[in-house]
Amino acid sequence: MLRTAADGLAAARLGDSARLRQGQIAVAIGAPFGFQATVTAGVVSALGRTLASRSGRPIEDVIQTDAALNPGNSGGALASSAGEVIGVNTAVIQGAQGICFAIAANTVAFVVGQILRFGAVRRAWLGIAVGTVALPQRVADAAGSAQRTAVMLQSVQAGAPAARAGLRSGDILLALDGVPITGPDALLRRLASDAIGRAMPARLIRGGRFVELALTPAERPARPAVARARHAA
Repeated sequence: MLRTAADGLAAARLGDSARLRQGQIAVAIGAPFGFQATVTAGVVSALGRTLASRSGRPIEDVIQTDAALNPGNSGGALASSAGEVIGVNTAVIQGAQGICFAIAANTVAFVVGQILRFGAVRRAWLGIAVGTVALPQRVADAAGSAQRTAVMLQSVQAGAPAARAGLRSGDILLALDGVPITGPDALLRRLASDAIGRAMPARLIRGGRFVELALTPAERPARPAVARARHAA
């Protein structure tokens, strides 16, 4: 819940982070180490970075900046020189100089929209635990793909969408919805809210043979009872 201690405050406009370019001015606002209303400045160092969240799900389209961030800056605005909020400060690399990250404004707008509409951010779910596996050259050639890795299903939850589609432990998932699945992060990227309830073709290897199935992800339960492994989706 967000509360303010004064009335009549002007709201900063949420900018379009897709229009950002490297080298633009970036101003970070926060309370590092408890020092209220601190402002630091730098530039947009890079765009389109990916960070892993605490759950392991990748956060896409992250802004990298060299505006100094410290504990207490998280949740504060990253603003442009025009006064628009272009991101929300979120992380630093400890021990590094000037490598800081902010969630892009367009991602923030999407999340806020999901929360206002559904009360939470909706995610698609298959009910599987997976790990990365290397693909031999001959297998990649036979699949007509340049990918060198895929994901192996380590467990499949009974009654989950993957189980209903016929997936089994030991299956190697090569592609989903026509997109190569080179690792757990690539799989999680395909399981956004627009995948819920939509049948997607899946290509996999089972017992040395290529198999085609249709997967229909469901909305991710609040606490899915998925067997623990390296990654769950």
